[in-house]
Amino acid sequence: MAFPFLWMISTSLMSDSDTESVPIRFVPSVLRFGNYLTALASAPFGRYFVNTLLVSAAVTFCVLFTSILAGYAFGRMRFRGKGLIFAVFIATMMVPFEVILIPNSLIIQRLGLQNTYPALVLPWAANVFSIFLLRQFFQSLPDDYYDAACIDGCSEWQFLWKIAVPMVRPALVTVALFAFLGSWNSLLWPLIVTDDTHMRVLQVGLASFLQEEKTLINLMMAASFFVTAPILVLYLIAQRRFVEGVSGLKG
Repeated sequence: MAFPFLWMISTSLMSDSDTESVPIRFVPSVLRFGNYLTALASAPFGRYFVNTLLVSAAVTFCVLFTSILAGYAFGRMRFRGKGLIFAVFIATMMVPFEVILIPNSLIIQRLGLQNTYPALVLPWAANVFSIFLLRQFFQSLPDDYYDAACIDGCSEWQFLWKIAVPMVRPALVTVALFAFLGSWNSLLWPLIVTDDTHMRVLQVGLASFLQEEKTLINLMMAASFFVTAPILVLYLIAQRRFVEGVSGLKG
């Protein structure tokens, strides 16, 4: 599992001749640390990084907010048609992304949101899997907590934010990681709804190394290292909570 990352780092330090050699080289003949500076200078990666960070943070916040509300409603509240509505939610997971790609892009264009942050955030503000995950955790909370809170005069809204949400914190970390990672790695959607260089994201910036004449593999790998490093650091920081969130999922 670690081999692709090690090969990425090794290739990022190679010269053009090393990347084109046959058979494939796994160790550079000469270490070229200048590839990192060349890769960063080949495109406005500073702007791409800021755009990606803002969009990923906004998507993560929106997914957490909508998933908490919907997950709690489906997990603990009683209302007519809850089972049918939840079944429809789950059924949408079967719809491929390519099916809704064109309708979503047309909606964004007709709303005049092309080349804007809302175009990159709004279609991903809710996630069915995240709603399902939090629903399972909210369902597992003992009813005694809710009964005790009601006796103390706690409203449904207060119980949600003061008691239920802190108790499902590992699941929230899992949802946040999945949402942030999915937004950070997004390529096709940002490529469609943005044609302004100042609104592009990191994954689109990596595609700039794919040229008609040849692919600049060493520079692409150098840029990929900068794109991957923040995700690895984020995962290492939240690893314990992430494992707790996944292992605590109940049917």
